[in-house]
Amino acid sequence: MAPTPGIRPLDGLRVLDFTRVLAGPMATVLLADLGAEVIKVEPPQGDDYRAIGPMRNGQSALFTAMNRNKKSLVLDLKLPASVALIHALAQQVDVVMENFRPGVAERLGIGADALRALNPKLVYVSVSGFGQTGPMAERPAYDVIIQAMSGIMEATGDPDGPPTLVGEAISDVVAGLYASWATLAALYQTARTGQGQHVDVAMFDTTLAFLATSVSRFVFTGKPARRVGNRHPLSAPFGVFKAQDGHFAVAVLNRKLFIALAGAMGRPALGADDSLATDEQRSAREPELRQAIEAWAATQTVASVVAQLEAVGVPTAPIWNIAQALDSPQARARELLRPVDDPRLPDLRLPTQPVRFGGAAPNCARSAPGLGEHSHEVIASLLGLGLDKLAELQALGVFGNAPDAAPAAA
Repeated sequence: MAPTPGIRPLDGLRVLDFTRVLAGPMATVLLADLGAEVIKVEPPQGDDYRAIGPMRNGQSALFTAMNRNKKSLVLDLKLPASVALIHALAQQVDVVMENFRPGVAERLGIGADALRALNPKLVYVSVSGFGQTGPMAERPAYDVIIQAMSGIMEATGDPDGPPTLVGEAISDVVAGLYASWATLAALYQTARTGQGQHVDVAMFDTTLAFLATSVSRFVFTGKPARRVGNRHPLSAPFGVFKAQDGHFAVAVLNRKLFIALAGAMGRPALGADDSLATDEQRSAREPELRQAIEAWAATQTVASVVAQLEAVGVPTAPIWNIAQALDSPQARARELLRPVDDPRLPDLRLPTQPVRFGGAAPNCARSAPGLGEHSHEVIASLLGLGLDKLAELQALGVFGNAPDAAPAAA
């Protein structure tokens, strides 16, 4: 189906975004990619991520990537005039998202109850470490804290090594994914009932929900996940193996694939062995199978091994780094990085939400905003305030001293 000219899935959706750092901005950037107008409300000093490296031409890579396609509105929320503006804006938007510590938004006067009283159809989304309820609700959380407490770190690493941090801020990213999904689910309910709601997203909860293998195993056996290094905890041969010049991955999940693997290795009797017929049997003898595979691969290059296994239908792959993955013909064909025009960052390419919609226009492709770049524009357009009122608010210090905010923007 050809794209509908100019129409994206979330065109017309308006989001007031108080989130900062990673989990919340991950949620709202996915909405912005699909056409939502995301108004990022920042304190006068800006989101902390603006100062986190790596930096290029004074711009943060992490901030730029996670805040593409958004508008920046600077407000000093310690001032009553700023809170009054938020109350007015809340009546003009569909979604408010925040990731303050539980209780902070309420103390500022912009909590769910206060804003939903002004706009009953409002979907108010709170993203936090441990949720809005429970004995740990007010505990501070970053990705490493959630990885430590959710079980993922204990299940990651070599069997004889220490618990290992996953090499990505996985808890932040997963919470952001769930928050964007939950926002759209709540909006769908609002469309049917006319009533908004308060959505509570916790990094701890979402990371546990993400651990499909570990949780499933525990609820059936009562056993926690164990560290197994570069192999699958339940299946074999399923993991990373060594060849002459590097490593390769193999995924064998049934006997048909195991027979094909054994044949490619010149060991058909191994595939015909009834004591290796089931996944559970093979998993129990994983060290023996690993030794056989690596003995076969020891005199071959990764490319040769992968070619032979692909020829017989065994799922296999070389181990790529991030540069190889992003520069691969597949990533380029799927446009996983998109060129973005930003005079501050020549030749900029940014990630975009990865789902392809056959009946929609392409994702938005605008760079992250400067601090306060849209302050006056947003207030003027959404609330209908003129230059005199904007100048009055500026004099009160509502917009702080954000260098990119100027009354002429109205």
